[in-house]
Amino acid sequence: MPDALNAEAKNDGINLAIGTALRDLRASRGLSARRLSEQAGVSAAMISRIESGQVSPSISKLNGLSKALDVPLVSLFRETEIDHADFTHAKKGEGVRSTRKVDSHVHEYVNLAFHRRRDLQFEARKVTLVRQSAQPPTYVGRGALYIYALLGEAVYRCGQTEIKLKAGDSLSLDAELCHGFTEVLSPEFTFLSVQAEKRG
Repeated sequence: MPDALNAEAKNDGINLAIGTALRDLRASRGLSARRLSEQAGVSAAMISRIESGQVSPSISKLNGLSKALDVPLVSLFRETEIDHADFTHAKKGEGVRSTRKVDSHVHEYVNLAFHRRRDLQFEARKVTLVRQSAQPPTYVGRGALYIYALLGEAVYRCGQTEIKLKAGDSLSLDAELCHGFTEVLSPEFTFLSVQAEKRG
């Protein structure tokens, strides 16, 4: 009996997740339930029951709804495997400060965000480099990297190419390329770094 109750509760959770996804997608397209009903060939009453999690809709009904919404069928299952969600909020002037010293070169970090889920890891940092005689280190990583220059000027290596960055410039790259700053041209260079990589 407990197993049956657990299975029923799990199904209810899946039905609610599908209903929430359907309602959000319908609302994002400005469609009423009646209008979606006409396009999908599913009654407005059934759409209402699906959105409220009262029924386990058939794949054929979900397929019709996804086609009418012009989204992949899997979009209606987007929340069914997530049992928690995290978020990070850093107010102006806040964030976790840290210093990294690599080969006599100092990086001052303000960690603004870190998010990890089953399939993805995401980090955002504000970084300040000080001009020094030692050349900054280069890196080879995973995923994708985005850099937005906030203050100063520096030269960044991306594979075999060197790019001069100044305040307002941005750069995105495959982190598997050999990359990193080769020279800080101003007394300090501050930038926003955002990196995302697939996990698992």
